[in-house]
Amino acid sequence: MSTSELDNGLDQEPPIWAIFGDLMTGLVGVFVLLLVWTLGFQLELSQTLEQEIQKREVAEQRRQALEAALADPLAAGRVTLRDGRIGISGSVLFSLNSAELQEEGRELLHTLRAPLQVYLTDSEQLLMVSGFTDDLPIQQGNLHFSDNWELSAQRALTVTRALIDEGMPPNMVFAAAFGAQQPVVANVDGESRSQNRRVEMAPVPRVAGNEAALGAGQ
Repeated sequence: MSTSELDNGLDQEPPIWAIFGDLMTGLVGVFVLLLVWTLGFQLELSQTLEQEIQKREVAEQRRQALEAALADPLAAGRVTLRDGRIGISGSVLFSLNSAELQEEGRELLHTLRAPLQVYLTDSEQLLMVSGFTDDLPIQQGNLHFSDNWELSAQRALTVTRALIDEGMPPNMVFAAAFGAQQPVVANVDGESRSQNRRVEMAPVPRVAGNEAALGAGQ
């Protein structure tokens, strides 16, 4: 084989360095894309975490403001605060087997209405007012209530209406009845039963469309 034929054979082989260069260029491009995606993901994650931290801080500030408003009645033992639920002793609000609001209870609701409304407005929540009783049946001869369900419902409605009378917007509060269900302690004596006779107020999330439904029912 002549020198010219050998040279022609070599010229027909693929340019290995050109292929290697193209491969490296492609790999660098993929690496750059991955790097940009990773940096973007980390930035988005950082922003999300920062927003979540800010939300938690705002929620904590709201909780502390509400606790500050409850400081005096909490210290006096007129209310309790468990897991975000404000419990008011039934003896503060009502006489035994009665749904007529006592003056002490009305004054307490007057004190709580403003900070509760601010808390609900800032957190975009509703206030659920729940009535509870002890396990003893309604006394015979009571013509107002047929059972504990009815008594707890009427007490919850009484507190709800009192809050509205104090200035709470009607579309921010609603009533619920639990009767003798869900006691905070076992009903074993007079002291434990007095703890279970209570009204609780708890902020709950708004459900899409429920504000319009509440407004339509007014």
